[in-house]
Amino acid sequence: MTAAAGAPTAEARRNGRATLATCGATHALHDGFGDGMLLFLPLWQAEMGLTLAQTGALRAMYSIAMSALQLPGSFLSERIGGRVTLAAGTALLGLGFVLASVSSGYALLAGAIFLTGAGASVQHALSSSLISHSAQGPRLRVALGTYNFLGDVGKVAVPALAAAIVSIWTWREAMGGLGLIGIAFAVAIFVLLRNGGAHPSAAPAKEPGGAVSHWPRFSVLAAISFIDSMGRYGVLTLLPFVLIAKGADISTVGLALSLVFAGGATGKFVCGLIAIRLGAVGTVLATESLTAVAILALGALPLSVVLPLLPLLGLTLNGTSSVLYGSVPETVARDKIARAFGLFYTMVSAGTAIAPFLYGYLSDRLGLETALKIVAGGVLTILPLALSLNLVKARG
Repeated sequence: MTAAAGAPTAEARRNGRATLATCGATHALHDGFGDGMLLFLPLWQAEMGLTLAQTGALRAMYSIAMSALQLPGSFLSERIGGRVTLAAGTALLGLGFVLASVSSGYALLAGAIFLTGAGASVQHALSSSLISHSAQGPRLRVALGTYNFLGDVGKVAVPALAAAIVSIWTWREAMGGLGLIGIAFAVAIFVLLRNGGAHPSAAPAKEPGGAVSHWPRFSVLAAISFIDSMGRYGVLTLLPFVLIAKGADISTVGLALSLVFAGGATGKFVCGLIAIRLGAVGTVLATESLTAVAILALGALPLSVVLPLLPLLGLTLNGTSSVLYGSVPETVARDKIARAFGLFYTMVSAGTAIAPFLYGYLSDRLGLETALKIVAGGVLTILPLALSLNLVKARG
């Protein structure tokens, strides 16, 4: 008996699972390295006698490189293949950590960190593209939701590992050890994606999965992702200060952030499943409405009530992203998916870069509670954009 037309073969399903597992683990590694770097900032400051501005500039080197090179990384993958580009980027990320561990001055450390950001720049778009070529329909949304969930797992695991190493040795041993792990993982990527990481252009350009004529729909998705990332990082920037203003101590702030991140990890996975039933538009409307309500509650409610609400805030803050990622492959031709994800993630990165400065400035000028209201208002502007997705789709 032959397989039903359009149904994936057993081999295709195996390759799809291998691709998801490899790309999910890569996401965990890259995001974990990025967040683990935050642990080293005070150590660099103390060792080199840096000002806070100089210390912050080191982290900015990573963000600038990752944001600026995402789209060029997607173009590169179209020439040399997603498998090679993803492995090379991971090796570069690991090499940057190794070089940082042996750097002898501020300039060399900054250059090494820029190198890590350059390596990290290829991961999101290429992993999402490879997964999009290994799954279709509802399975694709679940796969991308799982992929995003694993990124948050890395954000918890890698900084914890780095902290354990630093407690025994020094930050140099920690960064050097992590860097070697990254280089070894790059080799694993090259081997494991041998069957599941075909270059996107290997798929026929006319294959179903979106058409270039859906550019207006993609533009709306990108705009929503930009506003969503601004709201997410605006809240995360202001949250510790809001909690302290309500009487929280540092340990309570740490607990609060853990609650938000735990809810966020769950949201990335769960909302991908919910979108299968409610659809992308319905899920975005629900998550963004709940996000705005939760943000307003942060300013209005006492600490004892706010803390139990934080997992829900994290779920709604991060849940929308899985739905948006899962919709990108529906808007472009399959041979342009890597390029589309590169542009999409560039918009996300732009939002995360702008939000801390903008909302921090507004908080200084207008107060925390007013700034929170502005963040919530910004989130609500997503609702008409989400509704317009149906109109754009109908016209397309």
